[in-house]
Amino acid sequence: MYQLVSVLLALSATQHVAGAATPGRGSRANPADWPAAIAKAQSLVDQMSAEEQNNITYGFTVKNGCSGNSGSALRHQFPGLCLTDGPAGIKSDLVTGFAGGVSVAASFNEDLAYERGLYMGMEFKAKGSHVANGPVVGPLGRLALDGRAWEGFGSDPYLAGRLAASNIQGMQQSVITAVKHFIGNEQETQRNPVGFTAATSANIDDVTMHELYLWPFQDAVHAGTGAVMSSYNRLNGTYASANDKAQNKLLKGELAFPGFIVSDWGGQHAGVESATGGLDMAMPDSTGKWANNILADAVKSGELAKERLADMAKRILSAWYHIISDDFPSGGSGLPSDLTAKHTLVNARNQSSKPSTRQSALEGHVLVKNTNNALPLAQPKILSLFGYDATVPKVDYPSNSILSFYGYGLQSYDVTVAQVIPFLLGLPTNQTPPQIASLGNLIGAGGSGATFSSIWIDPWTAIQRQAEEDDTALYWDFSGNSPASIAQNSDACLVFINAFATETVDRAGLYDKKSDDLVQGVAKRCPNTIVVMHNAWIRLVDVWIANPNVTAVIYAHLPGQYSGLALTDILYGRVSPSGRLPYTVAKKSTDYDPQTTFAEGTNIDYRWFQHNGLTPRYAFGYGLTYSTFAYSGLKTQWAQASPALTPPNPQTVIPGGIASLFAEVARVTATVANTGHVEAAEVPQLYVRFPDEAGSAVTHLRGFKKPVIKPGGSAQVEFSLTRRDLSRWNVATQRWELKKGTYEIFVGKDSFDKGALKGTLTLHNKTTFRLCRPGDEAALRVPHLAVVALGRLGKGAPEAGRVGGEVEQVVDVGGGAQVGGDGRGQVGDVGSVGGAGGHGGEPGCGGGGDVLGFGTELLRWWPVVSTGYRAGKAALPLTTSGTRICAAATLRSVAAPAREWKCMFA
Repeated sequence: MYQLVSVLLALSATQHVAGAATPGRGSRANPADWPAAIAKAQSLVDQMSAEEQNNITYGFTVKNGCSGNSGSALRHQFPGLCLTDGPAGIKSDLVTGFAGGVSVAASFNEDLAYERGLYMGMEFKAKGSHVANGPVVGPLGRLALDGRAWEGFGSDPYLAGRLAASNIQGMQQSVITAVKHFIGNEQETQRNPVGFTAATSANIDDVTMHELYLWPFQDAVHAGTGAVMSSYNRLNGTYASANDKAQNKLLKGELAFPGFIVSDWGGQHAGVESATGGLDMAMPDSTGKWANNILADAVKSGELAKERLADMAKRILSAWYHIISDDFPSGGSGLPSDLTAKHTLVNARNQSSKPSTRQSALEGHVLVKNTNNALPLAQPKILSLFGYDATVPKVDYPSNSILSFYGYGLQSYDVTVAQVIPFLLGLPTNQTPPQIASLGNLIGAGGSGATFSSIWIDPWTAIQRQAEEDDTALYWDFSGNSPASIAQNSDACLVFINAFATETVDRAGLYDKKSDDLVQGVAKRCPNTIVVMHNAWIRLVDVWIANPNVTAVIYAHLPGQYSGLALTDILYGRVSPSGRLPYTVAKKSTDYDPQTTFAEGTNIDYRWFQHNGLTPRYAFGYGLTYSTFAYSGLKTQWAQASPALTPPNPQTVIPGGIASLFAEVARVTATVANTGHVEAAEVPQLYVRFPDEAGSAVTHLRGFKKPVIKPGGSAQVEFSLTRRDLSRWNVATQRWELKKGTYEIFVGKDSFDKGALKGTLTLHNKTTFRLCRPGDEAALRVPHLAVVALGRLGKGAPEAGRVGGEVEQVVDVGGGAQVGGDGRGQVGDVGSVGGAGGHGGEPGCGGGGDVLGFGTELLRWWPVVSTGYRAGKAALPLTTSGTRICAAATLRSVAAPAREWKCMFA
């Protein structure tokens, strides 16, 4: 685990990876253990009646603090499941106030994500919750105004997927995770039907689905998540909770997800149709849909296949056997239904979690401006503090069941219960939610993902502690109004503002006049104004960022219970800030994509800005430290000489999909040196531009590291690129495929870093022909006859025998090979690769060969053989689709009789 931050600075190692000293990642919930759990579940299901199978698939009302309780099968010793919110920790008393998902995203730290999940899972288990409703990877953060994006791990699928996987691996040491919301839940507005108006439909094309929104769910399944929660919205016209394409074909089919799919609360819109559409459990009940043996009766009538009902039960029990240990407390035993009533107290907190929880809060802070080293503070004589966000709210008492369990996080929100209930329940309302939490410090946002906390150390409290040590005089005005006067001897003026968000409603704007007026009012009178924003999601700063009196700005995000302690560690330089923005901050609101048709495809957030030539205020991945760093020594290499374009061994499937997709195919290394005077963590990021994007500005995050480096020291960072990382989704073949050509590799400080190191990985298209004798359909590989040369054979080129493009791959060439020209040439005598070849050729053997692809042109391939052979009448038009190709060909050996081969496979 982490050492306390005061100790961290005293570590003697030249460099280490931030978060490296983590608790051991245990073996429980290893994805490889699924088969044993599935077999055990199948054995139990075989003993259950249809009614018993039906009973465990939906929720029942139980008087406890679980968010939902599934049915039981007591005859078989299955007690049912207690499912509980949420992604930022369990919602009860005597629990830890963990940092929000957006803070974990800003940390760019997989080890912290794992630790947060580990300790969070321990608390869920201590309270008797079998299933944690989280983490969140949907919404991904397509919309800047999204009311719920803060629950997840940033607006990039790679970042979100890596952090979610680590979080799941930690949590599932104790409990089942239900990663959510599957899929396309990219806005809160109209997420559910209102009146006779259906919920919004996320209309997503196949490429965008795979390369963007499905990506982090694939990582979650690969990490072993036991459950997936469906989303409220419709997907391509069909409600997600009954969407056969999404749930059966993508999640359970392509991704080989072995666990169960549970509906979001009240998100089941059909009965038997939702079961056949892939839903396995309905929450919090299923009145009129599955309850009272409706599914069992449907099996008897033939409306529902008995195998499907058995599969639903098996999936639920498989997750149970896969994750839940024999020493698990009884369901909901530490979760009272009313926190104010007398109840048995269960302290779920673990003392060993404190350093990690504080570090999570700290690394979620992103310093974006620091003029003339305004920070860190150095024993100031006088500090003036302003703003509504500096202190805890005056009231933090769980007096209302709706507010305490569903809307906790609203303590700082200046709304009445009557105003907030429509927002919380998604009811129609003409009211616009406030954009700020004006009643106090924001440590978590609102809704089912809100942060519960047993303590709350705000910035004001932590700064007072530090001021007492430094003999600093403090002046303050927390009214939130622009001050009439400011002490002119102030060394600095700290302004605390926030940006709120909550489930069920999208945000009304990206900035607010009250807060901007406060910053401008202070900056007008104070030449060293430092702004701290506790923001749930994107907050624009264009109104005042260029003011020279605004010398430092921190995006503090949602730090949880150690809000003030983490902030003062940074303000006073005990630790250098190391957070990076997990989203793009624009210069103005209109720079964000406003449309709702998903026509932007995969170009969201920073890729939207790159694609449209927009310069952001602060780029995705951007963040400052108290030191400086230099990058050098970029090296790129394929793990093997030239990997095949398509995944090898496609029949080997594991949770997450084809196993070879997760194998390393390339490696990139670089050196990062600390050229400053302060120990600090740097976050080198690797971005890829695919060969089919040559000439564009669009890149894709495919790696990040976080070494802590001492002044004058350096660290070598190594990025492992998997086959999936470098593949694009091919709609025609329905598979991931590497792209032939040149990949551009960038290693730098953020997504717009003009000084990033640049390298390439060039992939030559390797295809091995397989030859077989007449009647022998087995693909007998003959390596000494397997030579492939690929070139662009220009249309109507008059010179026969010239390769119109690059020879891409030759297998076992020996003395070399040649390629004939544009359909009229034929393979010439043995010579050097790419050399002049053909001598006229047979008419009609090719015609105008075009370029291979799924566009307007088709490439002509020519069979080429190795040393000692020359080809006869065998100029064959072939494709690389992987299908069997048959043609008559005569291969004549210089030193052997002619042989006939009938079949040729690519």
